[in-house]
Amino acid sequence: MKRLIVAAGGGGDAVAAAMLHTALYGDEDQAVILTYAWDRLLIDPVPGPRGPNNFTGLQHLTPAVWTVPAEARPIAPAGSTLPRLAAELPHTFALIDPHHGVEGITRQLEELVRDFSPESIDLLDVGGDILARGDEPTLKSPLADAVTLAACCQVNSPIRLLVTGPGLDGELPLDDLRGMLGPIVHTFTAKDVEPISSVLEWHPSEATGMLAATARGVRGTCEMRDAGLPVPLTDEGPTVHEVDLDEALSRNELARAITTTATLDEVEAHSREICGYSEIDYERNKATWLKDQDPAKLAPKAALTQLDQFEAEARSRGVTHTTFRRITEALNFNGSLREDLRQLLISSRPEQYDAPLWRITAPVE
Repeated sequence: MKRLIVAAGGGGDAVAAAMLHTALYGDEDQAVILTYAWDRLLIDPVPGPRGPNNFTGLQHLTPAVWTVPAEARPIAPAGSTLPRLAAELPHTFALIDPHHGVEGITRQLEELVRDFSPESIDLLDVGGDILARGDEPTLKSPLADAVTLAACCQVNSPIRLLVTGPGLDGELPLDDLRGMLGPIVHTFTAKDVEPISSVLEWHPSEATGMLAATARGVRGTCEMRDAGLPVPLTDEGPTVHEVDLDEALSRNELARAITTTATLDEVEAHSREICGYSEIDYERNKATWLKDQDPAKLAPKAALTQLDQFEAEARSRGVTHTTFRRITEALNFNGSLREDLRQLLISSRPEQYDAPLWRITAPVE
């Protein structure tokens, strides 16, 4: 192992980590990407992150670290994008297990450093919410980032914190992040996106999708998530900044509070106290609500009519692009229909596909 990249929030951060590796380190030995199996309810109907006991076919990398190979499978009803990522990308994906708190993840990192002596360790966050204090009104998912930040700060080895796509996760506005961002170490280009382009065709991450779109030159305002958060797509979108790790910890109140936690329950309790909520509680509530819903069927003609109405309303809000997750939820479809809806839209109106986003075009005169 030459390179270890810790995907701070899991999900799309792992995809961005693969892009980062190619951009910074080229085609040398592939990286170990340490990441959560936490795909939210769009992919995984079970709230919270998955642990090793939720998979079959994992392989030991160290006593506390399991890799997720292509043949691994989540145990139903759980879901995970990691086996498919392992099948399509050349890297080794290893599982962050947060169920033993920050102490457990620190142990995982220490074993990887001890057994493999990587030449570099990068902690990568897409969007920048790893720099949150914890009380920001726009903050929605601080838990995973805070846990990985706290663990990385415990390890007696140099770790570089990198933030890419500042503001693209819709959590902290770019203006709030500017003063904390250090020097630019890279700006992603369309060429950097090529190695993950096939993954972007199916992976549900909105922030990494917007990161790739900005690297390809897309500019405007993108609406994301079920709440329809407007996110500016600017020249700063594809930048990668180095951030001082200790300064990030001193700012992140949740990360400081959970340093000695030994269970995920303890982490959640601190999140409720400091942030006013646990995002896993949100997932629990939403999962219960979704279970009671009668899933809509995808009728193509009706769906395109609904899309027209959604687009008209989005244009009135100044929106130029949106994500397929946002469209799926705005049209009141079950997340399981996201891919079918995406295929319908692209086949019906290919000119509006700004991969991997959907472009809101001006109405036909």
